[in-house]
Amino acid sequence: MIALLQRVTRASVAVEDETVGEIGPGILALVGVQRADTEARAARLLERILGYRLFEDAAGRMNLSLNDTGGGLLLVPQFTLAADTRKGMRASFTPAADPQAGRRLFEELVARARVAHPQVATGRFGAHMRVSLVNDGPVTFWIEG
Repeated sequence: MIALLQRVTRASVAVEDETVGEIGPGILALVGVQRADTEARAARLLERILGYRLFEDAAGRMNLSLNDTGGGLLLVPQFTLAADTRKGMRASFTPAADPQAGRRLFEELVARARVAHPQVATGRFGAHMRVSLVNDGPVTFWIEG
């Protein structure tokens, strides 16, 4: 599984005209699921998302994680993260999980996140979403689980 982490001062996701998820300071994680992904990879990705140090400590160094700060976590499914973009001018989605497996593993990630962290919001799998954010820094990391 892949996640694009963005440290934000606020973020939200809307489907049609309804806000389905929003957070204040924390992490917006765009999540892509690949064919070979498993529940174990979802668990590892969540561990990395919650423990990745991208918040500043008192000395101004990125030494604090979401576990340390208690900020919000907005998980948004993003099919296109699993694309193969190495050739040509159009992405191939062969590496991406099929929709049923992708939904199952994204929902597994969300369920684990809600047990492990107090502030979790989500986008809607398979929907056309509008994501708004204020990237803080900007700080953005691409990680795998």
